[in-house]
Formats: sequence, C-alpha cells, structure tokens
Amino acid sequence: MTRAIISFDTELSAGLYQRGADARANFDSSILGRCRDGDFGIHFQMDMLERHGLTGVFFVDPMPALVYGPGVIDAIVRPIVDRGHEVQVHIHTEWLAFARFNPVGRLVGRNIGDFPLAAQKKLIGLARDILVGAGAPKPVAFRAGNFGANDDTLRALAALGFGFDSSFNGAWQGQGCDISLDAGNLGMRLHHGVVEVPVSGLMDRASRFRPAQLCAMSEEEMRDALDHAAASGAIQFSVFSHSFELLSRDRKVANRLAISRMEALCRAVADDPRVTSGGLATLPPPPPRPPRIHVPAPRPLRTMRRVIQQGYGHLAHEVRYVRDVIAVAINSSRWGKIASGVLLAMA
Repeated sequence: MTRAIISFDTELSAGLYQRGADARANFDSSILGRCRDGDFGIHFQMDMLERHGLTGVFFVDPMPALVYGPGVIDAIVRPIVDRGHEVQVHIHTEWLAFARFNPVGRLVGRNIGDFPLAAQKKLIGLARDILVGAGAPKPVAFRAGNFGANDDTLRALAALGFGFDSSFNGAWQGQGCDISLDAGNLGMRLHHGVVEVPVSGLMDRASRFRPAQLCAMSEEEMRDALDHAAASGAIQFSVFSHSFELLSRDRKVANRLAISRMEALCRAVADDPRVTSGGLATLPPPPPRPPRIHVPAPRPLRTMRRVIQQGYGHLAHEVRYVRDVIAVAINSSRWGKIASGVLLAMA
C-alpha cells in the first residue's frame, strides 16, 4: 500500500508581522484562513479530511512564539491534536530577526540551512520543545521553511532523535534546498541518519519539476501523480499545502479553485484501494535497498490544460475584485444606477 501523506505547513506570517499585524490578526488570517467568505484555514482543512476518513499532518512553525509569546502556538496545536491529526516540526528562521530573545545569539538567516550545525540543533530542539509544551506528542518529523535545509539539517535531526525529514523538494533544489539527493528519485531513502520523505510531483516540462502542491497542480496532474506513486509501489505519496492556501493571494476571499482541488485529492485518496491515509509517526522505514521511484514524464497537453485553468481562476478573482471596487464606488456616487448596470453586465 502507498501511504498518502497530506501535509500542511502551518505558520504565521512574518510579512504580516512586519506590516504591523498583532498576534490575533495574524492568527486569524494565517491559521484560521479568515476572509469575508468565512474561515478556510486549518479547521476547514481538517473538516474536509475527516469527511473522507483521512488523517492530515500539520507541520507547525513555533518560531513566532519568540515574538508573540507561546499562547499563539498553543492555540494552533491543541485543536489539531484534539481532532486526532499529526503535529510535526516546521521552522521559519526569518522570525529570529524580530525575536525578543535569539537562542543562537546574533545569528539570523532566511533558512535553517543558513546556520551552522550546532545552531541548527539548538533551533530544531527549541522548536520541538515549544510544540511539546503546547500539547503535541514528541515530534518525529521535520520540514524546513522554504524547503531551505541542507545535509547538516539532516545530521542535526538525527542527533536529536528525529526519524523523518520532508524538506526535499525538487522544485526548490539549488534555490535554498541544498540536500544532496537526486531530484529524479521520489522514493524514500535513508540519508545522513534520517529517512528523507521527498515531496512528490511530476515533470510539467522537460526540465521542470512540479511539486504536489494544491496551488501548483491541477486535479488531473494530482491524480496522475498519485496513480504513478501507487503503480510504482512507492511507500508514500507526499503532497503539501499551507494553512492559508485555500485563500486568494491577497487573502480577502476564498480560493475556490484550490478548495475544489483539495476536495478532489481527498476523494482520490479515499477511493483508491492501493492507497491509505496516514501520517509520518507510524510510517514504516524504507527497505535497505529501496526502489527508485522515477518522476512521471511531462505531458504537454496536460500542462496546457492546467495553465489555462489557473489563468481562468486568477482572472475570475480579478473580475470579482473590480466588481467590489465598483460596488464601493456606488455607495458614494450619484451615478449609482449607471454603475449598477455595469455590475449587472459583469455578473
């Protein structure tokens, strides 16, 4: 059986903090996925998983506790644990630049891989302890923010007793992801003392890897990638999203395309007898000589269909934005009847 690992990088926004957002506003936007259409964050995501009998993995970034305090992390972790989903470690080291206390002195960096081995061990150990203090079972898996890990990250994880890492993403190789593995192999394998669980995906062009991410793959591509993993005898199919990914880019409305993609993914996993759902804590290790799982080859028409679909999705959001701007103008304009006619024509 191939295990579908559906994971969510669950994180507050350092960008929102820099723009003056307090802990409540950041939590509402980044974790609850709150917009004028409703809430589409982790609770919505867990609801959808549970309707299909699936378990999710939430890689939670505890670094904002160094800025906002630990209470905000407690509010993220406890509902996930209470509902039976998995909490694992995620780190965005950008937060160190704003921290009231920097556990590694004056060292700062965008990615965990920017730090020396000793500092990486200290940061990952601290992140694990914050999550455990918030009520999570002792984490066994890690994912670097921005996929920005290197081989020292894996050595640090092994020294701390972690069993799994999921920081290897072929789309980010050479752009922050500096783990020395072959991007052409999607199979799990032991590397520097931990089992690497790479992000799954396919080739959408001859030399471009497209990761299994809700906002990156069409429903067709996701089904094809899942089918390829199961048909190849892969131990895992690893797909990821974010706690806020079901929102539009400006986070003002729901991203209906991403929501439909998540629904289709959950349905595909639930309906495939070759696939089971689960997390990393109970994932069996790979055999001593794990099979090589090749990346699925590109299909130009499939890629074209996704490009058209995403273009239409972005256009639909922009049209809705223009309609909202006109609606605001109506409230203060003597030309309301004319504007109303324009709105009706755009409906």
